[in-house]
Amino acid sequence: MRVLSSPPPPPPTTTTNNSAASAWHGCSAARVHRNLKKALAGLRRINLDGLRWRVFDAKGQVLGRLASQIAVVLQGKDKPTYAPHVENGDMCVVLNAKDISVMGRKMTDKIYYWHTGYIGHLKERRLKDQMEKDPTEVIRKAVMRMLPRNRLRDDRDRKLRIFSGSEHPFHDRPLEPFAMPPRRVPEMRLRARRALIRARKKEQDRAAASTNDDKTDVSS
Repeated sequence: MRVLSSPPPPPPTTTTNNSAASAWHGCSAARVHRNLKKALAGLRRINLDGLRWRVFDAKGQVLGRLASQIAVVLQGKDKPTYAPHVENGDMCVVLNAKDISVMGRKMTDKIYYWHTGYIGHLKERRLKDQMEKDPTEVIRKAVMRMLPRNRLRDDRDRKLRIFSGSEHPFHDRPLEPFAMPPRRVPEMRLRARRALIRARKKEQDRAAASTNDDKTDVSS
């Protein structure tokens, strides 16, 4: 009896680096498109008549200082018509959220906690990991925790639009760039200033002594 041999299996297909890179770029483009589409959601629930569109560039800005200025604009505290029970804040568009900066070691020491509702399911995530996952949520949490917890909180949250990059779908709006106030550095105390002067003088004396020793060695 003759047994028919089955055809050999096709060679395994290997994905090259170019295909993987193109797939990654496709996923990132889809994510950006989804974020832009999400940014347009909820605008119909906002009365945009008479509102200004303020643009905040988060590149190189300190997280706390930027969040405090956004909270002021969202509450309308920069207007002479401010009232704590009236919602008259402006629209805030934050760009370049991925380029935000923090002071000290907060990138590794600051931890976000949340609970899933199950017993023992207390979750935590460091600021560094949150920046890699979704940098827009970092600014949103900082701003929302500076706002009062009342019935106006949800309306102010809808007026806050944050983007990780410089792309946004609000080019047809009358955008106004927000100028951050200059940072006021406190003056150094007198005792610290004197200590700094003494340290600099010691360094100069040490450098002069080392140069004199080198000259004597060369002459000898």
